[in-house]
Amino acid sequence: MAKLILTNEVSGLGSAGDVVEVKNGFARNYLVPQGLAVAWSRGGEKQVEQIKAARVAREHATIEEAQDLRARLEANPVTVKVKAGTEGRLFGSIQTKDIADAVEAAGHGSVDKRVIEIPTPIRAVGDHQATARLRDDIVAQITVRVVAAK
Repeated sequence: MAKLILTNEVSGLGSAGDVVEVKNGFARNYLVPQGLAVAWSRGGEKQVEQIKAARVAREHATIEEAQDLRARLEANPVTVKVKAGTEGRLFGSIQTKDIADAVEAAGHGSVDKRVIEIPTPIRAVGDHQATARLRDDIVAQITVRVVAAK
């Protein structure tokens, strides 16, 4: 078993700053090369504090603000305009950064791209679903409306 400090949120494992124990292969082949975790060391305690402070700064200040943002995101779909082919297929796919930019452009406020998760790749025009973890206990369902740019 390998002891690691998570630098980013990993679904099903933990949030940034958490110290976790995972199997050696998972750490060596996925978490460390992807930059999602670093090896735990005694000097890593300072790093854990910095990571947790950054996570708290990224979270929305109050529960009320996060609930208000969740209500706005769930009530109004966000529109992403992209280049698409004749059949409605995209050239590439929609990324979390595109969704975060669309949320801000729609006037809903800012959402960090790292808290947005896309369950299945978005590669066609139409309505799709994504989630945004605004706080540990508040998750917003975002309807992403993909339209072809003219």
